[in-house]
Amino acid sequence: MTNLYDTLATHVSKGPVPGAVALMARGDRVEVQVVGSADAAGTSPLTRDSIFRIASIGKPMTAAAVMMLVDDGLIALDDPIGRWLPELASPTVVRTPAGPVDDVVPAARAITVADLLTFRAGYGFPSDFSLPAVGLLFSELKQGPPQPQLTAPPDAWMATLAGIPLLHQPGEAWLYNTCSDIQGVLIARVAGRPLPDFLSERLFEPLGMTDTGFAVPAGELGRFTDYYRSGPAGGLDLVDAPDGQWSSLPAFPSGAGGLVSTVDDLHAFARLLLADGTVDGHRLLSSASVRQMTTDHLTPSQREAGRLFLEGQGWGFGGSVDVAAVDPWNVPGRYGWVGGTGTAAHVIPSTGGVTILLGQLEMAGPTPPDLMRDFWRCAAAF
Repeated sequence: MTNLYDTLATHVSKGPVPGAVALMARGDRVEVQVVGSADAAGTSPLTRDSIFRIASIGKPMTAAAVMMLVDDGLIALDDPIGRWLPELASPTVVRTPAGPVDDVVPAARAITVADLLTFRAGYGFPSDFSLPAVGLLFSELKQGPPQPQLTAPPDAWMATLAGIPLLHQPGEAWLYNTCSDIQGVLIARVAGRPLPDFLSERLFEPLGMTDTGFAVPAGELGRFTDYYRSGPAGGLDLVDAPDGQWSSLPAFPSGAGGLVSTVDDLHAFARLLLADGTVDGHRLLSSASVRQMTTDHLTPSQREAGRLFLEGQGWGFGGSVDVAAVDPWNVPGRYGWVGGTGTAAHVIPSTGGVTILLGQLEMAGPTPPDLMRDFWRCAAAF
């Protein structure tokens, strides 16, 4: 049986992974290992408190914030979102997914809060990125790899989104990513304050997540990692440095992939879910909200259509839910997600398990890389 340190070190030593911080936990038993460097040159060793761009593993936090508003009675899952997002009150839908964006029909019904949480609102990425309506998400909304300083402010972003037709009727199909960004705008408008403020007040501060946010303070940039993608000749291309796009607050705080965090901050959020929404005796989320977040809401056909991203898993609110043990690391009920910046975070409610992996090498596509799969194999034996 390979231990955690050796699992990480094998990938770091053979490249191109510069480094990784990983955590495995089961109940009160916790193991954290740190291997490699924050930069490709190897001049800055990673530490347990290194700060990473966590990308899509922030999606469950955005969903949790929506459910806090549900718990507050300010919104309900079956509410049409047009009350707070009037730009999307009367959406149109392309007549066929592959058809031109000006060949549209009215939506058969309103988009609801539940549609956003389950990624079935009609906006997002299918398995075919070449569809005309999907192309607009990349070109007009800057969807895709996070680039916080290049995205328009929320009101302008929503105005642009309103001009893009849905790919499918509301409730019909699971589509990736965009719904989390819409959730972020919804939270801000319902709460009456910016998304970063709401998340800090209601989630990060109560959990002691002091290093989680949409930017890294100037005094902490020394703990912030470089961010790379694999180059054409097998080397690494720098995508973003510590003094780059996350060194100041963005105009558009992305609920889909804009956060930075540390392994211990993410563990704090994982413990909240495992503790049924409570921390130190104080309830942040209702137990019903936690159950809804961590329960699969998709039909078998929707799971199959989303296989490029889901690999047969289901989807709760903000994260995937394993519906069958199809691989050694899959445990029915495991909830969480992976991030395109080389991150992954899951909880296993049935065992009290937590697995968190933080890296700084961009994923080449939706399929988890070998490092993640080997990490999950190791964690399955923990």
